[in-house]
Amino acid sequence: MNSKKLATITLLGTVAFISSGFLPSPIDKMLIGIQSLSFALASLIQPKGGATIASVITGLLLSILRTSFFPFSLIFSAAYGILIDVLFYTFKVLDGTGVKSKRLIILLAIATGITGLASMYLTTLLNMIPMVPTIYLAILTGGIINGIIAGYLTILIWKRYLSGQFQ
Repeated sequence: MNSKKLATITLLGTVAFISSGFLPSPIDKMLIGIQSLSFALASLIQPKGGATIASVITGLLLSILRTSFFPFSLIFSAAYGILIDVLFYTFKVLDGTGVKSKRLIILLAIATGITGLASMYLTTLLNMIPMVPTIYLAILTGGIINGIIAGYLTILIWKRYLSGQFQ
C-alpha cells in the first residue's frame, strides 16, 4: 500500500471518529452512517483490509476519548471494519468493470444493522445502559437506513471524486 492510500484511509478513520466520538450512546449507534461511508470508501481504496485499517484507527481514537468503554470501542470498531471488508469480498462488490452499487448498498445495510445490534446487546448485557426494546428497534432501523444512505453516498463520492485517484 502506498503512502497516499494510507494517508487517505487514516483520514477516513479520523472522520469516522469525529462523527461518533462526541455523541452520547446510544445516539452514536443510531447515527453510524458516516462511519459506514468512511469504512466503505477505505475498502474501495484498499480492497484488502482498507475498512479494517480505518476502523482500527477510529477504535484507537475512541478508546482514548472514552476510556471507560475501553476495550469495547476498539473491539466493535475493528469488528465493524473487518465485517465490511469480509462482506466486500463475499458480495464481490468490486469487479473488473467497477463497483456493484446495489451490492454495496445491501452490504452496508447488513453491516450497520449487525454492528449496531451487537454493540447494544453487549452494552446492555454488561449493564452499561438499560435494556429498552424500543432503543433496539430504533438502532436496527437507524442502522439499516444509515447503511443504505451511506452506500448511496459512497458510490457517488467514489465515482465522482476518488476512483480516478486510486485505480
